[in-house]
Amino acid sequence: MNVIIMENLFYERTCKPTFDLKGSERNRMVDETGLNEVLQDENFVKLIRKHPICIRQQTKRHLHDAIWNDTLFLSKMNVMDYSLLVGVDERNNELVIGIVDFIRTFTWDKKLESWVKEASILGGGGKGPTIVSPKQYKKRFREAMERYFLMVPDKFFVLQAEDED
Repeated sequence: MNVIIMENLFYERTCKPTFDLKGSERNRMVDETGLNEVLQDENFVKLIRKHPICIRQQTKRHLHDAIWNDTLFLSKMNVMDYSLLVGVDERNNELVIGIVDFIRTFTWDKKLESWVKEASILGGGGKGPTIVSPKQYKKRFREAMERYFLMVPDKFFVLQAEDED
């Protein structure tokens, strides 16, 4: 058995709400009871449609780079099923973010589960399979995290013109 020890992201913080984001909107909704549940992607999308989470350009760049590097490493290690844990620290009015979760390799049982779900044997409501290869997982995860957190330009922001060939 392998054990990974990570820092407690919410240590001495009051984070409400908290979200476990995987970049999938298939079966990723939790009933909101107000009892400190960890919400998921569909809950997050519902929230950001009403109240977008906007971050500064430099913060967006740091988040993008961290997600890019971490997912590249995890994909090369043949790992999938990780999440971005997001909490809103009420006291400091800050986002607390880190990649966490049960990190597992893409083994034969996950390949079989992916095949069954992709073939729509178990349904899925027309959405893509949740179990995908580490390479597909990395792509889906990166794209979703880019959509979830919007950048707010600051006074140093420079709009780059597209090349006209």
